[in-house]
Amino acid sequence: MTEEVRLNIFSKLITERDIAKELRLRKKTFVSKSLPNKNIAEFDELIQSGWELEKEFKTSKRLKNNKSHDVLFEDKVWALFASLGFRLLNKDRKLELPYDKFDGKLTQQIDVFAKDDETVLIVECKSTKDENKRGDFKKELEAYKSKIGGIRTTINQLFPDQKLKFKFILATENYSISEPDLDRLNNINGVHFDDEVIDYYVNMQKQIGLASRYQLLGALFGGQEIPELDNKIPAIKGKMGGHTYYSFSIEPEKLLKVGYVLHRNKANINMMPTYQRIIKRSRLKSVHEFIDNKKGYFPNSIIISIDSDRDLTFDRANTQVKSSISDIGILHLPKRYRSAYIIDGQHRLYGYANSEYKSKNSIPVVAFIDLAREEQVKLFMQINENQKAVSKNLRTTLNADLLWTSKNYLEQQKALRSRISIVLGESRNSSLFDRISIGEDRRTITQEAFDKSLNHSSFLGKVSKNKIESLGTFYNGNLDESFERLALFLRLTFNYLKECIPEIWNDPDNILLINKGIYAFIRLQSDIVDLLISNSTLKPKDHVKKYFEESQTYLDPAINFIQDMDEDTKETLRKAYGTGGYTKYWRSLQIAVSKVHEEFHPLGLDEYIKKEAREYNTRAFQFIRDIETHFKADFKEKLEDKFGSKWFKSGVPPQIAKKAIEMAYDKNLKIENEEDEIDPWDCLTIISYRTIALKNWRDLFESDYTRPSETKKSGGKEAKTQWMVKLESLRNENFHQYSVTEEEFYFLEELHDWLIKK
Repeated sequence: MTEEVRLNIFSKLITERDIAKELRLRKKTFVSKSLPNKNIAEFDELIQSGWELEKEFKTSKRLKNNKSHDVLFEDKVWALFASLGFRLLNKDRKLELPYDKFDGKLTQQIDVFAKDDETVLIVECKSTKDENKRGDFKKELEAYKSKIGGIRTTINQLFPDQKLKFKFILATENYSISEPDLDRLNNINGVHFDDEVIDYYVNMQKQIGLASRYQLLGALFGGQEIPELDNKIPAIKGKMGGHTYYSFSIEPEKLLKVGYVLHRNKANINMMPTYQRIIKRSRLKSVHEFIDNKKGYFPNSIIISIDSDRDLTFDRANTQVKSSISDIGILHLPKRYRSAYIIDGQHRLYGYANSEYKSKNSIPVVAFIDLAREEQVKLFMQINENQKAVSKNLRTTLNADLLWTSKNYLEQQKALRSRISIVLGESRNSSLFDRISIGEDRRTITQEAFDKSLNHSSFLGKVSKNKIESLGTFYNGNLDESFERLALFLRLTFNYLKECIPEIWNDPDNILLINKGIYAFIRLQSDIVDLLISNSTLKPKDHVKKYFEESQTYLDPAINFIQDMDEDTKETLRKAYGTGGYTKYWRSLQIAVSKVHEEFHPLGLDEYIKKEAREYNTRAFQFIRDIETHFKADFKEKLEDKFGSKWFKSGVPPQIAKKAIEMAYDKNLKIENEEDEIDPWDCLTIISYRTIALKNWRDLFESDYTRPSETKKSGGKEAKTQWMVKLESLRNENFHQYSVTEEEFYFLEELHDWLIKK
């Protein structure tokens, strides 16, 4: 590399003092530009292109313009590494690094260059406005494959006296990334940071400041050496629960360098199982103030697990206590990033991160050696069982890891169901990304909905504690294979739903993305697959994509049902609570499919339809009786209020009154006991009430007997009382053993809620 090229590169890098100034600009959502007042033409041109006047001065004007989404994301990434304490960064977007070995004329533009004393990071940023767009980075990554070696050579020539760790990062916003692209990244020793990962580190930096840099370095360089670490500490070696452990006291600063917290977060999804809660800023602040301002301390030990490999050694001291089963000596900790996992005490440890006592105090530690990740989860659960309760949702999430290797088949399947919901909720390739409550994140869909639906389906067969009772359509006894096949099938299913009805899918108040909706579609797909296997359309070893493709024609009527659903049906499904609500939604989808495909007759559907019809009739009859009782009392009260004692004569139209009097007379002729005789008012029909309402409409009945949804209906009082005509028809049919339809039932239920419940 020539000196000219070297100086040119350094001219495009900035150090700490300039980083602070640039950081302020990068954090803004807009860019500013000052113009002399005399530059009228340039000012007008900028205004027309989207710039806004921010402030006006005597001799100049300051304009501003919002940054584009890709610039905002690139600035966000740049600002993250600046905030994490990297001391040398690119000044702007004009940094280019040579990758050829000769004259330096072949260069690669670099979005973010970040360097500290031990590390260089090269970051390529890609952003899109489209939410959850499928990314295709084959071209860029294959180009980097031929350049990355040359770029590393350039960096080594720029800093010849430093042994620097190097990492290439592909940072994306709103993109999902394919498996082939992940393989391409891996081939150049690169990693993918999506916006979830970026946000994780941004939020952590806000919580714990520069100490979050160790979490980042642990993720990027886990297992790589920290040369300057003083790793020798006095310790006691012992045995507990069949595990080797060391008890020692260490400066927090040292443990921060080798420690790593397995946060239950999308940033650590590739390090499953994970179990820790995200650090709480308020709690961390109180710990820090307790240490610094009150000179407080925590006598209880931090619990960790150390990955030993070959570089953890224990020099047993010459002097020992003969009667003790423990040994005293010097422990040599691994001098590696992410060699110690913090199981309990993350707030106590990180509370020291920005404290003046991080290298002056020592903290007690109990360090288990090579605890399996499942054992770490168990220990975390046991510790927290008696402290802050582990939430039900977090427990469900942890079960995916805790129970995966269990010998108990029931526990294995619980882990399988949980892991399927996690991958659907955390994968950007899934339309359910960020829609499912995982860990301590709260969303509209719970993991319990998946657990319930998969447990009730035929997908996973039946198992007991010690035995597989029957295999499922996707379960063959192999957890990993069953997980991969069923997770893909459900991902294809829900992605298809989103593609078919995007407006409904993206409506925050939709009827689909709720627990009952997820349950219903998973159960429906189970029914469809059962049919396709029974008629030999599908075979157990067919590819998952064939399973999905064959199911589509049966899925379509259910999708149409969701798309065409009226408000009455939506409200009924929403208000159907408990187990019955889940069943109602599922059976409604089955009915929609069976109307189109005669061969689709899942077990129990006919019985359900008959039972629902009987229930509809019984409840419909009760609704009608309640409404008639309401009419009788309410109409009389309104007429009495206006006409007093002459209410019947003045308020009831003559033809209605005459008919009612004759009917009462005829009925009373057959009644021997005078006390049982009826009044003409007892003989009115629903149509009679409508006629009374029409006669006294504006004064007495318009406000209370116009349906809320029909206040602006044209056609006057005749049109606005047509619902009473329909009600009369249903009343007459109902008394003759007529089976009301679902639509008619919803109509009666709506009237009942409006007239009676109000």
